[in-house]
Amino acid sequence: MNGVQLLLIVGVGIAVTAVARRHRIEPGWVIVVLAAAASFIPGVPRLELESELILALVIPPLLYSATRNAPVTAFRANLKAIIYLGVVTVVLTAAVLGWLSSLLLPSIGVAAAFVLGTVLAPPDTITTVSHGDEMGLPKRATSILTGESLVNDATALTLFTIAIAAVNGEHATWGGGVAAFFRNALIGIAIGGGLSTITLLIRRRLGNPTLETSLVLLLPFTAFLIAEELHASGILAVVAAAFAVTINLTLDPNFQYPGGYRTRLQEEQVWKTLDFLLETFVFAYIGLQLKWVISSPNSARTLVAAFVLLIAAIVVRLVAVFVLFGRWRLRYDRIQRRAASFRSARRPPPPSWKETTLVGWTGMRGILTLAAAAGIPEHTASGAPFPGRDAIQAIALIVTLGTLLIQGTTIGWLARRLKFDLTTERAEYRAMRARGHALVEAARREPDASLDGVDAVDASFDAQRAAVGTAVRDRVISEEVARELIEDLDLRQAARHT
Repeated sequence: MNGVQLLLIVGVGIAVTAVARRHRIEPGWVIVVLAAAASFIPGVPRLELESELILALVIPPLLYSATRNAPVTAFRANLKAIIYLGVVTVVLTAAVLGWLSSLLLPSIGVAAAFVLGTVLAPPDTITTVSHGDEMGLPKRATSILTGESLVNDATALTLFTIAIAAVNGEHATWGGGVAAFFRNALIGIAIGGGLSTITLLIRRRLGNPTLETSLVLLLPFTAFLIAEELHASGILAVVAAAFAVTINLTLDPNFQYPGGYRTRLQEEQVWKTLDFLLETFVFAYIGLQLKWVISSPNSARTLVAAFVLLIAAIVVRLVAVFVLFGRWRLRYDRIQRRAASFRSARRPPPPSWKETTLVGWTGMRGILTLAAAAGIPEHTASGAPFPGRDAIQAIALIVTLGTLLIQGTTIGWLARRLKFDLTTERAEYRAMRARGHALVEAARREPDASLDGVDAVDASFDAQRAAVGTAVRDRVISEEVARELIEDLDLRQAARHT
């Protein structure tokens, strides 16, 4: 890839996004289609990146940015659904697609077939979540999909490592895989938490918004790379770091410091810009591979296998989600009927059938699938060519493109057809915002005669932010409302200093 290609991708992406949003069309899907068509233009070179670059430069910032907006309380409240989707469903999908791959492509062997299954297993729900409000998604569905996106990649990469080891002739077991997953997860979370603590301690001493923002921008890359070097989960390291930094900087008064509001305002715009650039590149990168995939040797058999696996990937997720959530619903109803204790009656209910349908349809594959496929080694440990490597990479691209075009372009339509009743949810949200504004007003201090004008203004805003943090800890308002209030306070404080 050269610089001219990159500039063209970004420039065209800006123009396409502007037109698409004007017509209320999801720009990512338009970019995929246009990039796929552009790959057939004579003279257009193939855009290729090393998988290590994709994993290290694209995934960490996108994951960190998604986690910044994920409320911890919502993650905890929907933990059961998140585990179902991010762990159980990914394992089931990998197993079913691996088995199907062994039937469709017997020449590559069972172990390599399960490598393909793990490559195709994890959906990419981040893009859907980022446009949840525009689609009219209920908050709970958005929280579940956000939580899934923070867990499923780690599960899939662990399975991928086990499958690669099996191809290399190593003895791999499910028990060993479970132990490896928990080991990688715990070490990754510890690395992310440790780096976030260091970042918070350094940040408040820099005293410069540009330096502070630069430090935080380095955090996801650092957490990911250190964790991967230690053979731990780089994805969970990034998630842990993002949770810790965002919560502390926004809601903990102990981490408020003079000038912090300027950095928060600057960071918000920096992350939005970075998200746009990376998502534009990812969608274009996916589409630009199409010509070379369908023109590869044995493309007819590969295309048939890819089509079957594409349909299977969609169906397996739908079935798995309905079965898992359906069993949850049956158990919940039975417990509620027999509720013998206050605790059992207070258990969180499973998603409704409408939420289940929406979550089941949100199974688009994305950049991690392509990165994992590109990361398959050319040769096995014995020096022989890796069985079916070209076919696996081609199928990964076709399934990714297919899910984006089939599910990605229809998810908004489905959300509208399901006609979610958000009246109560929106009324509760407005009431919570009103409570938050009342708390902020009550915390506004009168100017302190012992302080000069600037210090008095800052002390007043600090007191209001402290009241917001206390309200979240007391569960008077949600983290989402608190973040909006904090941003509003930051803007007002910046205006007072202008």
